[in-house]
Amino acid sequence: MNFAHPHFAEPRWLWLAVLAPLSLLVLQRYSAQARGKQLAQLASPQFLDRLIRSHSPTRSAIKQVMLVLAVAGIGLAMARPQWGEQTDIGHALGQDILYLLDCSRSMLASDVAPSRLQRAKLAILDFVQHHSHGRVGLVAFAGEAFLQCPLTYDYGAFQDALQIIDDKTIPVLGTDVGRALDEGFHSMEKSDRKKLMVLITDGEDLEKSGVRMAADLAKQGVVVFTVGVGTPAGAEIQMINEQGKAELVRDSKGEVVRSRLDEATLRSIAQASHGAYYPLGPLGEGLVRVRVAIEGLDTAAGSTPTRKFGVDRFHFPVAAALVLLVAESLIGTRRRAESVYSA
Repeated sequence: MNFAHPHFAEPRWLWLAVLAPLSLLVLQRYSAQARGKQLAQLASPQFLDRLIRSHSPTRSAIKQVMLVLAVAGIGLAMARPQWGEQTDIGHALGQDILYLLDCSRSMLASDVAPSRLQRAKLAILDFVQHHSHGRVGLVAFAGEAFLQCPLTYDYGAFQDALQIIDDKTIPVLGTDVGRALDEGFHSMEKSDRKKLMVLITDGEDLEKSGVRMAADLAKQGVVVFTVGVGTPAGAEIQMINEQGKAELVRDSKGEVVRSRLDEATLRSIAQASHGAYYPLGPLGEGLVRVRVAIEGLDTAAGSTPTRKFGVDRFHFPVAAALVLLVAESLIGTRRRAESVYSA
């Protein structure tokens, strides 16, 4: 259909624009005849002429025509007249993206400044502010996973949820990537749309369930992009103790824990779900590359052509009907005083 030319989106309602005015005309005519018979029973023809001398047939006819046109306008509005074209708004808003953010102790390592967790949060915040066009959601995880912000267009709410995440957000210690992926999947809508997740972590999957879960989710149409935070050389992890002093994290043997970026695991997770792995980079370049890759997925899937829709113009007949109804109520049926006197 060529939406640029005038047409009706709901033509089945056009009957109302025709039958309703005709029905109203019939009722008006019947009402006028009934009033005439009633008046004829009340007075003689000579007295009746004097009685209705102040009544203006012209004004009554104008009011009746206005009511008929107003009813026709309502019928036209319900038929949804359209002209002009607009693109599919849903496509223009972009893909839904669910971010899975690691907030375990290893993300406190400072091999990227100010820390892995803070660097990741700043990168996500900057990316959402400047590059996002669809809904965004957030899952925080460590030994457990929790939906911090469901998919939303409210970027302010997303940013608020992101900023409060720290190493104490998830009280269960550890890093369970598989649980994070599972929580993310259950947080997304069960539709035919491609489900996109961005896993941001240092790759230390202590439960070793991330690759297996990614492969399972791939069968459900989920694509996982992994973004690595940190360096292969790694760094020690510092935490603030109960006395408010910084201290190094040590293992059960008393040795200082050194956390390293595990790129191999992150690549395996991405490959298992047909995604891709990118290092975050000092300026968040990894997320930009994720955006480019997502756009490439859309092109490969053939979803870039936008659908066209007609532009609704029903407000014009609605406005006309309202003006007619208001004007009709303001017009009286009596002649002007001088006209009655001269008659």
